[in-house]
Amino acid sequence: MYKYQTLNNIAPEGLEVLSNQKYAEVSENPDGLLLRSHKLLESDLGENLVCVARAGAGTNNIPIEDATKKGIVVFNTPGANANAVKELVICGMLLSSRGIIEGIDFSKTLESKDADSLNKAMEMQKKSFAGNELAGKTLGIVGLGAIGSMLAQAAQTLGMNIVGYDPHISIEAAWRLPREVQKADSMESLLGQADYVSLHVPLVEATTNLINASTLKHFKEGAKLINLSRGGIVNSDDVMIELESGKLGKFVTDFPTPELVTRSSTKNDVILLPHLGASTKEAEINCAVMAANQMANYLNDGTIINSVNFPMVSQARSTNYRLIVINHNEPGMISKITDSIAASNINIADMTNKSRENIAINIIDLENSASADLINELRSVEHVLMVRSLDI
Repeated sequence: MYKYQTLNNIAPEGLEVLSNQKYAEVSENPDGLLLRSHKLLESDLGENLVCVARAGAGTNNIPIEDATKKGIVVFNTPGANANAVKELVICGMLLSSRGIIEGIDFSKTLESKDADSLNKAMEMQKKSFAGNELAGKTLGIVGLGAIGSMLAQAAQTLGMNIVGYDPHISIEAAWRLPREVQKADSMESLLGQADYVSLHVPLVEATTNLINASTLKHFKEGAKLINLSRGGIVNSDDVMIELESGKLGKFVTDFPTPELVTRSSTKNDVILLPHLGASTKEAEINCAVMAANQMANYLNDGTIINSVNFPMVSQARSTNYRLIVINHNEPGMISKITDSIAASNINIADMTNKSRENIAINIIDLENSASADLINELRSVEHVLMVRSLDI
C-alpha cells in the first residue's frame, strides 16, 4: 500500500482519488507528496519519496534540480486552473478600462436621502468615470499555453483583435487557437500594437524581469499591462516609472509589492489583486484531482504525464510484473539494465525508454517477478538513480 502526505489544504475530491486507491495518508516518509504553495526544501525529499504532485501550474516552490538528482518525479497541473485565470484576465481588462473601481468608491460616498438628489449627484459625476470598450481593441497575449489559448478564444468572442507570441508553442496549444489570432514575430512587435498585454509564461531564468525598462519602451502609448502569471516576470520599479510618465496606462497584477501598494493608495493606475488567479472552487478541485491522478498513475504503473523534470512516458501492461528504472541519460545504460535482467534468466516482455536532457526512465514488463537480488543489482549499476518493482 502506498503512502502519501499533503503539505497544504487539498480539495477533498483530490484526496478521494487517493483514498479510492487505498493509499494511506501519513505525516512522514511518504511515497508521494501532494502540495500547492508549500515551500519544499531539499531536506523534505525523503528516502522513500518517488514523486511530488503540485496542485497548480507553477513549481518554483519545489527544488526541481534536487528532486531530479534523486530520481523523484515532479508533476504539475497545467490547464487545470486555466478557466479561472482566463476569467480574471477579462475582469482585469474591464477594471482597467471602465472606471469601475472609481465608480464604486464614489457610490459609497453618496449621502443624498431622496432619489432625485441621488440621481443628480450621480449624473454630475459619472462622466469622470467614462472608459472604453474592449470590442475592437487589440489584446497581446505573451504565452499561448492552456491559459493563453483559452483567453484568445474568449477575447475573440468579445470582438477583440488578438496578437500572440510564443516561440515555444506546442502543436496541441496551436490547435486550440482561433484562426483569427495574428502571430507576432517577436515580443517587441506584439507590444507595439497591443492595447492590452496579458502575460502567461512560467517564471524561469529566461522570463525573470521579462517586462523591464527595455521592453516597456516598446509598449503602445496608454496600453494596459496584466500580469496574473508570476510576480518576478515583471520589474515593478520599471513599470512604475512608465506609469508615472503616462506611457503605460494601467497595471493589473496578482502580485502586490510594498511599492505598488503605496502607489495604489494615491493613484488609480495600479490595480492590485491578492493572488486570486486560481482562487475558485472549481480550479482548486480540478488541480487537486489532476495532481492526485498523476500521482496514482505513476505509483501504480510508472506512467508520467505533465512532469516538469521527466519525459512523458506510458506503456500498457503486458504482464503482471513491471520494473521502473530511472537513470542518468548516459550511453550504454539500456544494455547494462537488460544484461542484468537476462543474467537473472528473466525475459523482457515489453520495454519503453524515454529521456529528457540528463534523465531517462525505463518501463520494463517482465515474464517473471524480479527478485530482490536483481533489484539490488540494478540499483548498484553506475548512473542508476532508482529502481521500483510494480508487480500486481
